[in-house]
Amino acid sequence: MSGPADITTSDLAALIGRRFDRALLAFDVDGVLAPLVDHADDSELLPGTHASLAALAERTEVAIISGRAVESLERLFSFPAPVHVIGSHGLEARGAHAPTLDDVEQYTFDQLEIIATRGVEAAGDGAWLEYKPASVVLHTREASAELAAPAVDAVTNLATMIDGAQVKPGSDVVELLARTASKGEALLALADRLGRSPIVYFGDDVTDEDAFRVMADDDISVRVGPGDSAARYRVAGPGAIAELLSTLTTT
Repeated sequence: MSGPADITTSDLAALIGRRFDRALLAFDVDGVLAPLVDHADDSELLPGTHASLAALAERTEVAIISGRAVESLERLFSFPAPVHVIGSHGLEARGAHAPTLDDVEQYTFDQLEIIATRGVEAAGDGAWLEYKPASVVLHTREASAELAAPAVDAVTNLATMIDGAQVKPGSDVVELLARTASKGEALLALADRLGRSPIVYFGDDVTDEDAFRVMADDDISVRVGPGDSAARYRVAGPGAIAELLSTLTTT
């Protein structure tokens, strides 16, 4: 894999603009629309992003596809009403009921919670747990790297031994799911339901690779920031996305 090609925001805007009225524009949030921060609850969209999304959603289909729970997305970002908001890697959607675990899934969740709790204890100060409807997440961005790395490894190894569990690593997080989910499946399902093509997707993390890998040749996949990726293009960071959104609103 040769890796994504660097692309300027003006060239990317021109590429999207040629098929704008048929496209689905979909975005991860953290590291894409909002800079990464030490604590998830401190995250904020870059200035102008909310207004740009609202303007674009009046002209084409716009979606958020995030690993965050919908509750977190709504509470922190209040995305405009026309924007489709999908959380928990596709397990939740704004306006729909949160997933309810069956007995087997609940047992899996309980086992994963025990493992994650031990991971927090091992990672020490700064580590914390986040709960979602079908998963528990170990956050270690504020913990000592010396303690966090082996704790995450141990949590990952133990969780993979649990029947029915799915492990999703990320940037200083590891998520343990009692029900499998994929941003790629969520993205394709939404595009199919809306009848939109091409898909334009922006992501920055390991879980976004699930989306990049299932996108078609005529879709536009964009990695935001550094790292190996199956995406076709790369931009530097959230600032470039804010600039792109502003450009698209005026073309």
